[in-house]
Amino acid sequence: MMHPAISNLSVMLGMSDAQGDVIDWDELARTTGLRLPADYRDFVVVYGGGELNEYLAFRTPPANGSPSGRLLEGLDFDPREEPQSDSEGRSQVLSEARILPFATTINGDMAFWICDSTDPEGWEVVVFKRQPRYGTDPWTRFEMGFGEFLVGLLDGTVPNPFSDGSWNDPPHTYQNWREY
Repeated sequence: MMHPAISNLSVMLGMSDAQGDVIDWDELARTTGLRLPADYRDFVVVYGGGELNEYLAFRTPPANGSPSGRLLEGLDFDPREEPQSDSEGRSQVLSEARILPFATTINGDMAFWICDSTDPEGWEVVVFKRQPRYGTDPWTRFEMGFGEFLVGLLDGTVPNPFSDGSWNDPPHTYQNWREY
């Protein structure tokens, strides 16, 4: 059964003719210690690596032939080790948090998971805006997971944190790497 957020996303985007990417999720967890959220895994299965609205490019774990299979390049912590956190289970300072990039924009902005738990289902999203307005924080944290974040960006319920203010205006399209 598909994650509800990805099911909602498929209504907005339609299904990809190119299909998604095939990843051995158990092997990835065994060899790297990295387990990824269910909504993201479903996204990769349905859509694979590629670009949303020719703006937001998604990374995947290595997949045969895919130029988008660069997710592990951003892994700079050992996923097998429990992160250090405060009493609420959150990293106290974002700069000290374990983050993993899953998408980037053509403007150089990046979307990450905050990997403050060994359970990926609780990972929240944070966006780094490469060129924020003077005096504003380049980091925007969203208290939601990958799928809810994407659906919210496309339906307008989540404020656009990226440099281009109109990239998420409808209609929405997703282009798999095989379609470039």
